[in-house]
Amino acid sequence: MELKQAQRKQAKIKLGIQGCSGSGKTMGALLLAYGLCGNWNKIAVIDTENYSASLYAHLGAFSVVNIAAPFSPEKYRDAIKLCEDAGMEVIILDSISHEWEGAGGILDIHGNMAGNSFTNWSKLTPRHNGFVQAILQSPVHVIGTIRSKQEYVLSERNGKQMPEKVGLKGVTREGMDYEFTLVFDVDIKHHAIASKDRTGLFADKPAFIISVDTGLQILNWCNQGEVTESPVPDFTQRINDCKSIEELGALYFNNAAFQQSHKQFFSKRRIELKQAAPAVTPNLSPLNFAENGNNPK
Repeated sequence: MELKQAQRKQAKIKLGIQGCSGSGKTMGALLLAYGLCGNWNKIAVIDTENYSASLYAHLGAFSVVNIAAPFSPEKYRDAIKLCEDAGMEVIILDSISHEWEGAGGILDIHGNMAGNSFTNWSKLTPRHNGFVQAILQSPVHVIGTIRSKQEYVLSERNGKQMPEKVGLKGVTREGMDYEFTLVFDVDIKHHAIASKDRTGLFADKPAFIISVDTGLQILNWCNQGEVTESPVPDFTQRINDCKSIEELGALYFNNAAFQQSHKQFFSKRRIELKQAAPAVTPNLSPLNFAENGNNPK
């Protein structure tokens, strides 16, 4: 135990974008993500919205992981790890609401469990918390979109009373917004305000439309402070966690910065995988980790 002066470290943003259907959550998340990393190839969308992210493919060559029901916490965690292992720098969860209220999500699982309701929650809460920790402990930027419950209110437009869709409470577990560093509430006109802001960048500011510049502002905030220690042991573990030569190759070619420093670990794991599956290995593309290149031959 040690007492020392508080110093802010460089960070990866964990951000929520909350709004009703049609408010522009996905588009806003993609533009913000590009501002954070400046490379569409380093952005991944975990899409639970029936391939809706692909509607924005014209923006750039981002990657998509489409997941369908059941929307269990473990499925989200597996998708997050898949994106991390592929070298993504920004992960968009579109949306996290399905983990709570979707088919096969927490509420659905609880409703189908026999026995005491309170006891059942004691079994499900750790599963949900595991999903939350996968977001918070991720070494990359994470943006989660959250559906809002919605209703219609009458507003005056050109002297007439017109129905207008408004978002209410987010569809996720109570208090989920506390887990994020920054939460944007977006209305049907795509205007965003910060309902929670630990960065101090957007608190008490007028409504705005989320853009690439929003991501740049957040990136600048993230890069302030001391550099965190390099997680080299974690990358070695990622090498050892690879279950196939194809998976190992993807990790190698997507992480050029580690190719030389971890060449012996890549080679060692490749030999182990070949010995474990000698009948399958010859059918796979050969990978030569002794080569200092970014593309397989």
